[in-house]
Parts: sequence; structure tokens; C-alpha cells
Amino acid sequence: MKTEGRNAVAELLKTDKSIDKILMEKGAQGSLSVIFAEARKRGIRVQFADRAVLDKESESRRHQGVIAYTTEYEYFDLEDIIAEKKSPKGGFVILCDGIEDVHNLGSILRVAECAGADGVVIPKAGSASVTGSVIRISAGAAEHIKVARVPNLAAAVETLKKNDYWVYALEAGGEDLYAEDFSGNIALVVGGEDSGVRRLTKEKCDKVLSIPLFGKVNSLNASVALGVAAYEAARRRRE
Repeated sequence: MKTEGRNAVAELLKTDKSIDKILMEKGAQGSLSVIFAEARKRGIRVQFADRAVLDKESESRRHQGVIAYTTEYEYFDLEDIIAEKKSPKGGFVILCDGIEDVHNLGSILRVAECAGADGVVIPKAGSASVTGSVIRISAGAAEHIKVARVPNLAAAVETLKKNDYWVYALEAGGEDLYAEDFSGNIALVVGGEDSGVRRLTKEKCDKVLSIPLFGKVNSLNASVALGVAAYEAARRRRE
């Protein structure tokens, strides 16, 4: 798998993941020289090439002069995320229901990591997976947060509830997000751009929460909606 972009590769180097090699544009300067020094320190092979070579190797043409080659992304089990519990206030899990756009998934992973979530759960079918592009869009956050890929999201909700999680669906027509105290173990479910949280998943949730909207547009982008909800939850859990 390829990890592209200066931030994404720099964050990858902070982990203990196996890196086969790094392809870097000739004449590395600035942050690229820092990446080169860290790679040399870890004994990772660095190969220099013209920009045209990197353009050909890149999945997005947004490589910023550096591409790291790793093994395929290794997903975690849902049980690993449940066991994580970074906060003494309890577990904090994000579930993605039908997030098919790689930009949204990358942004959601970045929000989840920055907000202190223990992990993100995605379904195997009907969802974007963690690719090099997703890692780049997440600005490397995908290297620091656990992602579980499950056969059935509704079943994952049931598993969380059996482990004393209160599961919230983020959807129009629900109760006011800002009235919730978000205490204990919590999970937030965010749906796709067009479909929202699917009916079966929503029926398994404990409560539906909505973000008040004051403009003429009736919805927020999925990653933006999650950002609002995740940081409100994080704020309340710090009180």
C-alpha cells in the first residue's frame, strides 16, 4: 500500500509499522529532509527519483514529493477498540454507516483521532476502506487510531450495547445534541451523504441526536456533522 504526502508519511514514521521503502523527489529540502533523516535513523531504504516518476507512482498526484510503501492496512477487531478506552470517563467509539467517499472517511478518521476517540468502525460492504488516499486525506491520523472493519454494522452496535455503550445515531429529527451529557461509554453513528444512518442501524441505537441548523440548507457534510458531535461529546466529558 502507498502512503502519500509529507504529513501522512511523517506520521507513519512515528509508528512501528513496517515500511518497505520511501520514494522521494530529488533535491529534498525542508520537511522532506526531516523525513529522510528519520527514515535513515530507522534503517528504511530511501530511493530518490524525478518528480515525473513520483507522478506516475502516485494514486492522486498529491504526493508532495514523497511516497512510502507499506504492507496492506491492518484492521483491528472491534474488541480491540472496546478495550482501548483512552479516557477515564469511558469508551468513545465512532461508527460509519455507508460512508463511501474517501474524502469523508479520511476526514472522519482525522476528527476521531483529534477528538480522542478510541477507534472507528466501518462495514465491509457499502463503505470506503482505508487506502493510501484515505490516509493522506486524514493527514496521517489514520496511523494513530484503530479502525475495525466488521461484516455487519447493526451487529457491531449490538456488541457495543452488550459492553455497556450508549449508542447515538446522528440524524435529522432527533433530540437536541446539546442537551445530552455524553457520560459513560458512548458511540456515535454517522451516516452517508445521501442515505444517512440506515434504518436497521438506527433501530438498534439507543437514541437519535440532531444538530440544530439555522440556515436554508437542511444538512451538513458527514465529516462536519461528526466533527460538531464528537467535539461536543469531548467537551462535555471534560467537565
